[in-house]
Amino acid sequence: MKKAILYIFAFLAVNFLAQFLIILVYSIVHGGLATELPPIWNIAMLVLYSLATILLFMKMGWAKWSRSYIRSHPWDVLAWSVVASLGAIVPSLFLQGFIPEWSGWLKELSDDTNAQLEGLMSVPGGYMVIALLPPVVEEMVFRGAVLKSLLRWKPGHSWAMIALSALFFALIHMNPAQMPHAFLIGLLLGWMYKRTGSIVPGVAYHWANNTAAYAMYHLFYNPQSLTDIIGPGTRPLLLALLFSLCILVPALIQLNARMKPTKTE
Repeated sequence: MKKAILYIFAFLAVNFLAQFLIILVYSIVHGGLATELPPIWNIAMLVLYSLATILLFMKMGWAKWSRSYIRSHPWDVLAWSVVASLGAIVPSLFLQGFIPEWSGWLKELSDDTNAQLEGLMSVPGGYMVIALLPPVVEEMVFRGAVLKSLLRWKPGHSWAMIALSALFFALIHMNPAQMPHAFLIGLLLGWMYKRTGSIVPGVAYHWANNTAAYAMYHLFYNPQSLTDIIGPGTRPLLLALLFSLCILVPALIQLNARMKPTKTE
């Protein structure tokens, strides 16, 4: 447990230091203390933090890269991981609709995070820091380091450890509106890591999930709810849920049948 807390603290510390450095540079370049960074500077900060996190976790041996899983040619697992991710989008958004609106500082935190995310979505380079780097960094940290250490700490309570890692994963998103979705995804990603001992299927799932969010933002002009995507009314909602479950459930069945353990990365 102590190792898991250390990894999360290191992850947050790198994030904080990257923000501090970019704000410092921006303030020097433009003069005066910056209170809010333009999207392009946020991209620079996220690239810096992502690369620094990868280097730190690899240098310290907290998470290791290995080709053993890729050498097993798990292309079917990766394909079904992408399919499962796409099938989970509508059910997740549907469940998110039952969450009451936040108030006070939680609402401010959620609004600020959403505004920053929208800024990243709308500029060149946004896709890289939304859909390419986060899947690698977050899977390395929260599955390849945090969950691995938790499973070693309590090997007989794997689902409890998966749930704990998913909770950590949800909390670090710092957006109350995203936390339930992140927690559910964290459970699935944790199960995939437990079954395979590799972060690669999780990276594929994570990439597809974030890419879908990026695509929906541009296709539907920043949708605020599921209604903005499928239209109003109960019938479209039920049809969308049914269609999504017809994708998600078979994908999970296929993953359960095809995922094989390998050496832990």
